[in-house]
Amino acid sequence: MAAAEGQWVLMATGRTPTNIAVIKYWGKRDEALILPINDSISEISLLGGRFQSCLREIRKRARDFEDKEKGVKIKKEDWDKLHVHIASYNNFPTAAGLASSAAGLACFVFTLGKLMNVKEDYGELSSIARQGSGSACRSIYGGFVKWCMGEKDDGSDSIAVQLADETHWNDLVIIIAVVSSKQKETSSTSGMRDSVETSPLLQYRAQTVVPGRVLKMEEAIKNRDFESFAKLTCADSNQFHAVCLDTSPPIFYMNDTSHRIISLVEKWNHSEGTPQVAYTFDAGPNAVLIAQNRKTAAHFLQKLLYYFPPQDNDLSSYLVGDKSILGDAGLHSMKDVEALPAPPDTKIPDQKFKGDVSYFICSRLGAGPKVVVDEGQALIDSVTGLPKGV
Repeated sequence: MAAAEGQWVLMATGRTPTNIAVIKYWGKRDEALILPINDSISEISLLGGRFQSCLREIRKRARDFEDKEKGVKIKKEDWDKLHVHIASYNNFPTAAGLASSAAGLACFVFTLGKLMNVKEDYGELSSIARQGSGSACRSIYGGFVKWCMGEKDDGSDSIAVQLADETHWNDLVIIIAVVSSKQKETSSTSGMRDSVETSPLLQYRAQTVVPGRVLKMEEAIKNRDFESFAKLTCADSNQFHAVCLDTSPPIFYMNDTSHRIISLVEKWNHSEGTPQVAYTFDAGPNAVLIAQNRKTAAHFLQKLLYYFPPQDNDLSSYLVGDKSILGDAGLHSMKDVEALPAPPDTKIPDQKFKGDVSYFICSRLGAGPKVVVDEGQALIDSVTGLPKGV
């Protein structure tokens, strides 16, 4: 609301991580409610009409609110009369297959719930977030999260549950290779619709493969069994993209650089005799690479930078997030990168692909949504109620 005399502004700021599915969600059985045709499992990384649907559901659950300091008292029925101004910032490439919409919708639902004094549990909030973006339900929690497809027609049992929090398997290191930040040609929504209508492999996957694979993945996460986790993750990613190719017309989310990264991982894992790194690709060319520990991640980063050195020779901006892993890898400058020997264990032709990766993001498993209390980080001006700078 405008902060003229006698008026006031209530504000809440939240931060929500993106999530990357290791068992993929692809295909809806109900377009309106965004109900999936199979369960899916994700991990959380990195410390419109859809918005209207979420706003409507949160308003239904709003409660009485009082701010004695501002002299504001709002009855449950009054929330419908108040205007909401939303400002959102995403530090991930948008619509490029890195779950940016999931993070944005989950943050919207979580933060709006805090603003309107909603007391529903996270399972209920995940059901609301799902109606904005299917994968958003998994970003309501941190750590490892399962989206249960549910069976009811109204979608009330299609919710997310946390399998393990971010501390359960904190050895894992995640490296994301941003191959392209461009918006993908085929949106996830239209791609799923086409696959449901035309891909026989999708139906086989949902009915026969995924149920058993989900159980095995849950067991691997519970036991911190990286070998099983990696094999399941890579296999499910490959099958998801096989479904995309089985769609008519075929959908191409990965590119040559994506395939080279897969080859690098597969050949290194084979040479070691046991998986060192897992890869997974959502609906885009960008690779999410999961190493079993920090030492392995540093070793793998050497291989990545050997084959995919930065275009502008600026190492400092080529890796964002946890930059200390560069030190672990002995990479303090471009001279160190240039001095890297060809990895003998990958048996890949000695060819470099400079600039084919825009940059790398290094992270760990993250926590779920958080309220940001530092007003300096807020995107809304607490006086005007408008985005800062407007």
